[in-house]
Amino acid sequence: MNDRIEKLNNYVQLNGEVKLKELEKIFPDVSSMTLRRDLAQLEKQGLVLRVRSGAVSVDSIKGSKEVRYNLRAEENIEAKEIVAKKAVELIEQGRSLYLDSGSTIMCLAEILPNEHLSILTSGPNIGIEVAKKTNPSIMLIGGQLNRNNISVSGMGAIEFVKLVNIDVAFMATSGFSLEAGLTSGDYNECELKKYVIQKAKKVVVLMDSSKINKNMPYTFAGLKEIDVLVTDKKLPDEIIAAALANNVVVY
Repeated sequence: MNDRIEKLNNYVQLNGEVKLKELEKIFPDVSSMTLRRDLAQLEKQGLVLRVRSGAVSVDSIKGSKEVRYNLRAEENIEAKEIVAKKAVELIEQGRSLYLDSGSTIMCLAEILPNEHLSILTSGPNIGIEVAKKTNPSIMLIGGQLNRNNISVSGMGAIEFVKLVNIDVAFMATSGFSLEAGLTSGDYNECELKKYVIQKAKKVVVLMDSSKINKNMPYTFAGLKEIDVLVTDKKLPDEIIAAALANNVVVY
């Protein structure tokens, strides 16, 4: 490790995180490309994790749920934004919408049109994002908060969903395969997703391509339970064929 990289690493470890713009000021004679390579080298050594705007210290995130969530939100951000832009075209004014929790749904919430919509969500942070707009009405589901992904689930959440009608549910997934279907890593969230899908007149699943052929422990739906699948890239031929066989529209 040369002197510059050692100094860079010490700065990240001391502060917990660093923005690339900060490094450009600290090392004015070093190009942005070289600084990115330095961060990549530190990442290979297991000292930092790179994010879109810079890097964070591995030690600083071991006990921090908030930082872990923020890191997941940064993963595949361009793909998630592509998915969200496709999905927002499916929203019609005056509808009752369910917005699932998760970083892909957050991308959708950020570009949600400022129209008269009734929004129900299991993500407190999703509700706060939608609240920046003046026209949508917002209902937050009550229940047990999962701090790892800022979502609410459990029996209290299911009982709440029983009281409302849902025109379109915009759902997120942690994984998908033809064998396991749409999967989640949390049992309570899985059960809530199942009930929302039963209640909704139309189910739209937002899934970036990193989720394909990735299986999590709990299945909440198969292709036959959904209506629309929105992704960022062309799906494998066998998945497209299965979707068509189950009358699922793929975007």
